[in-house]
Amino acid sequence: MDILNSTISSIKPLDDAAMQAARERHDRLTKPQGSLGVLESLSVRLAGIQGRSLPVIGKKVIIVMAGDHGVVAEGVSTFPQEVTTQMVANFAAGGAGINVLARHSGCEVRVVDMGVAAPVEIDGVLSRKVRSGTANIAAGPAMTREEAVACLEAGIEVAAAEIDAGATLLGTGDIGIGNTTPSSAILTVFSGARTGLTVGRGTGIGAEALAHKREIIKKAIDVNKPDAGDGLDVLAKVGGLEIGGLAGAILGAAAGRVPMVIDGFISTAAAMVAASLCPLCKDFMIASHVSVEPGHKLMLEELGLKPMLFLDMRLGEGTGAALAANLTEAAARVLSEMATFAEAGVAEKNEEMSEEEAGV
Repeated sequence: MDILNSTISSIKPLDDAAMQAARERHDRLTKPQGSLGVLESLSVRLAGIQGRSLPVIGKKVIIVMAGDHGVVAEGVSTFPQEVTTQMVANFAAGGAGINVLARHSGCEVRVVDMGVAAPVEIDGVLSRKVRSGTANIAAGPAMTREEAVACLEAGIEVAAAEIDAGATLLGTGDIGIGNTTPSSAILTVFSGARTGLTVGRGTGIGAEALAHKREIIKKAIDVNKPDAGDGLDVLAKVGGLEIGGLAGAILGAAAGRVPMVIDGFISTAAAMVAASLCPLCKDFMIASHVSVEPGHKLMLEELGLKPMLFLDMRLGEGTGAALAANLTEAAARVLSEMATFAEAGVAEKNEEMSEEEAGV
């Protein structure tokens, strides 16, 4: 618990002075005030995260964490569990959706085995395996409390290593057959919403299987009785190994004062765990997109995050994070590279102009 506790205690609020200086610069740039919308507000928050009025986004890394789930024994997924291992190999070979979009966005991809059920001996895959898959949450806890802490601390260390290696922006990604089930369970516990709102089709199950999945999640919550006021308890009882690793990475990014771009449904479940452990870390999160998985919108609302993209995506892997990483860099560049009115020799608006003259 030492790494976890010290990381949480080191997370500090955003830098108000840097944010104010960024706002004032935006007001002097060659554009109508507020005309770049979210890019402006995001750049101001980046200033607060980095503690400087002109934030810089350089090296970008998407951390893709992998883990298997014992609950697949309940028939909650259309894909067999071995697909997790196969997709990890695909990530390492550069052939997955995340690899394509990361190359497009100039992001590196870091693949981490947090708990794949099968042995993973693949070049380029970082092994931080806590255990070989979770237990079946419909029958008992996913993992022990100690294992949940190990997941979080591994994630913290992975993020810290990337920051030490020069990363200025991190993003989350995931792979793990069955992982929408624990993610839905996490949302159900934290939000108190009914499973009709929190549980979706995942990889594309039919109506009958969806009803079964909802019953399994209800059963998991009834059997384990996770405490919504204790994020560690929720993670241990109904979570996932990769979810815990991502939650730790989010905390590690906040401690290192690096923005973390959150991907889709599974990544946002991890964000809910991280926020439960340290509410301040929400200030360091950037919501990349809203998934078509129905509970994702509710997750973002619970966290107070607004997604940047609406693309009807539901792949995971960090694909949304890779796309939004590009926009995040654009926000920083607008603030630092656009000329002010004075620098460009452009006349500013006439403050004394009447509303009629201004066309209002």
